[in-house]
Amino acid sequence: MSMFKRKKKNQDGAIKPRRFQTIRDAYSVTKSVKRWIGLAILGVFLFVWSIGIGIGIVIDHPIYVAFVSLPIALLAAMFFFTRSASTAAYSTIEGQLGAGASVLMAIKKGWTTTPAVAVARNQDMVHRSVGRAGIVLVGEGSQGVKQMLADERKKSERFAPGVPITEVIVGDLEGQISIRKLQKHLAKLPKKLSAHQMREVRARLKAVGGLSMPLPKGPLPKGVRIR
Repeated sequence: MSMFKRKKKNQDGAIKPRRFQTIRDAYSVTKSVKRWIGLAILGVFLFVWSIGIGIGIVIDHPIYVAFVSLPIALLAAMFFFTRSASTAAYSTIEGQLGAGASVLMAIKKGWTTTPAVAVARNQDMVHRSVGRAGIVLVGEGSQGVKQMLADERKKSERFAPGVPITEVIVGDLEGQISIRKLQKHLAKLPKKLSAHQMREVRARLKAVGGLSMPLPKGPLPKGVRIR
């Protein structure tokens, strides 16, 4: 019994440093993009807490309301930091080679991504993701990536006939999807495959494979969220 408790204690001790390390890494990345982030977090905390204290003074219970509003102020500061860290994480990889693949591979739930299933000499590339929505082909680069998407669509149709295929081009032009909205775009796609069908499609496309490529080294928090 004592051995079990010691083991559980060690596991908990290992989890907590990882959480602090994740937050510290996210803060470092955010600070490299937004040097004012520390003062901004403190400002949000003090602003929300001062509102709580002000309400306490009005109702003649300043100390009690101050204690109650303290965790609310901390949550507000953490929420602000999370949003800022998400924006900074995208900024560190935006415009880099394979940025779309980095964002796609950060989606851990329900999607499997094979980066760079096709790459051109000018560094245009296509990534393939498989989920309940079917097959999603994501292109990065110039207008020439449209032909690459068409070629990959034919290849996917040959290996997985009848499976829904969605084409997406990452960019800021009309008809394209911003890299910041790429995860949300995939999440909004209608689910057309069962879990069994999805696994079968993944198995079929595994034979097609992809190319080995370097991904951007800018840290992207898991799911672009901070635990």
